[in-house]
Amino acid sequence: MTTILYIEDNFDNRILIRRVLMAEGFEVVEEEEPTRAIERIRETNPDLILMDINMPDIDGYTLTHSIKSIPEFSLIPIVAVTANVMRGDRERSLEAGCDGYIQKPIDIDTLPDQLRRFMEKEK
Repeated sequence: MTTILYIEDNFDNRILIRRVLMAEGFEVVEEEEPTRAIERIRETNPDLILMDINMPDIDGYTLTHSIKSIPEFSLIPIVAVTANVMRGDRERSLEAGCDGYIQKPIDIDTLPDQLRRFMEKEK
């Protein structure tokens, strides 16, 4: 089974994504505290990480950079999920180390296939 780690501080967003992805056969692990994300990655060994960008304490850009700098995590695809849609936000996500970028509000009909494509690219 494919495991997706969703790092997101908003409870409602986590519920929505979990329901959509579990209905498609994914295992979804959630982490609401960005400060515990690296520990959670070690515990779950996810196939893909969905990364909220706007979080307290550590933003998604900084956390992505930290994750990608750890050699055993560097190949795990990270997809930014964000309401940041201004010019340059996508590029900033990619520069931080994200492998993809999905705008909020998320299109729940296309999300599972988008994530499958990101994982196929990494193989």
